[in-house]
Amino acid sequence: MFLPKRAAAPYQAVAYFPGSSAINSRNIEPIDTRNIDFLLKSGRSVVFPVYKGTYERGGGITSDYPNMSANWRDHMVMIAKDLGRTIDYLSSRPDIAADRIGYFGQSWGAAMGAWLPAIESRLKAAVLAVGGLYQQRSLPEADAFNFTPRVRIPTLMLSGRYDFFFPTQSSQEPMFALLGAPFSDKKRIVYDTGHAIPRNELIKETLDWFDRYLGPTQ
Repeated sequence: MFLPKRAAAPYQAVAYFPGSSAINSRNIEPIDTRNIDFLLKSGRSVVFPVYKGTYERGGGITSDYPNMSANWRDHMVMIAKDLGRTIDYLSSRPDIAADRIGYFGQSWGAAMGAWLPAIESRLKAAVLAVGGLYQQRSLPEADAFNFTPRVRIPTLMLSGRYDFFFPTQSSQEPMFALLGAPFSDKKRIVYDTGHAIPRNELIKETLDWFDRYLGPTQ
């Protein structure tokens, strides 16, 4: 957990979900803070859970691609529980504004944003960077197609037009269309890039979204 240096408590908090490299790495250290430093500088706290199947808790899954096994389903259930326990912990801290918790996912984490916010109702806004729906299916209780329409919190998608992991027409656009948030509270911005977003744009749009839906920081 990271706390901002130049802000007054209670802090807004953002739960971060990393890309799929977390599956094959066995050590979270050293943390690449470039993915979250701008959130801290904005005056928000960032919590970086070690989800089941990642880093020191790795093993059991070898890819972020869904499959029809009970093992995959069980890992997704445990990941959802990890996020819930994380928010339980945030809610226990007097220095955290428990009613203003956001979600920020990159790549795999952005794809997980198609269903985790549907399960965890305490999240208030989400930013999904270079994500989309997977083409592979999983058992119904872990299939994003069954959960994306229930993601009703304000959601921003930042997408690369030439993303080879999550293609525009078959992955990004269906995910955006299925999101259950009112049209006025969901937004997709497309850049002429691949599986990446220009950093200055990522920072600007992410902070603007959280300022709008979590409120400005103190």
